[in-house]
Amino acid sequence: MSDVCRFIHAEKANYTIVLLCRVMKAARSGYYAWLTGIEAREERRRADEALAHEITLIHVASRRTYGVPRVTAELRRHGQLVNHKRVERVMRERGITGHTRRTGRRSLTQQDHKAAPAPDLVGRNFHAGLPGMKIVGDITYIPTAEGWLYLAGWLDLATREIIGYSMANHHRAELVVDALDMAANLGRLRPGCVIHSDRGSEYTSSQLRSKISELAGRQSMGRTGICYDNAAAESFWAVLKEEIGTRFWPDRATARAEIFTFIETFYNRRRLRKHIHWGYLTPHEARLRYQQGQALAA
Repeated sequence: MSDVCRFIHAEKANYTIVLLCRVMKAARSGYYAWLTGIEAREERRRADEALAHEITLIHVASRRTYGVPRVTAELRRHGQLVNHKRVERVMRERGITGHTRRTGRRSLTQQDHKAAPAPDLVGRNFHAGLPGMKIVGDITYIPTAEGWLYLAGWLDLATREIIGYSMANHHRAELVVDALDMAANLGRLRPGCVIHSDRGSEYTSSQLRSKISELAGRQSMGRTGICYDNAAAESFWAVLKEEIGTRFWPDRATARAEIFTFIETFYNRRRLRKHIHWGYLTPHEARLRYQQGQALAA
């Protein structure tokens, strides 16, 4: 019908509308209704173009990783009360898509069969009531032209903030100890904190056990070969490797710099994640929200 109306509108200078409607077998009332809606349709088109511009800016700022839910949340944080279905349509029409995480990775876990594992104090309950009460850690590897760069990190389950990390050309026990030292020096650990990991030899080492004891923490470990027992830490590596935007670095120094930037300026402070109670917040904002709640309670 719209094509017929557009034809009538284009030819009305040459023929009468009555004749055109008769030839095209269209009702005049339908044509006039279409004519009345031209301005409204043009207004919607301009609004969609403006929204598409905002979406593009958010998508680029997110390292081209945000999909519909987080783009919608970011728009609402900026004061735009927009429906997620409209955001989905505008993104689909313009080919704007978020990242889908890759699955599977080669495990670095090498269990020390002589070391006694700690009990599992997490039990796949990857939530915590307060920051610093329950953290999870893991090691991953980053490919560079100089060889592997190993990255150890500790993630706070209350805020999903990376509170400690360390990088080196090895994955000995001191790598995870250095990352835990960073978390402790930043004041991110509470006495009695549960410190959870897999059963890799780095985590069953005497160096880490001694550090956890020094920090008055409680060590926890998942079962051997069961990645779901440490799924929250595994999930962060998937986010980093997918969203950092690089698959292979020319050297370890470049990889270090980009990983530092990703964690400190994007993931912890800008990347939105849906909190179970507060909606979309960055990890940093979630920590501040907890601190404000504690101050009010005091």
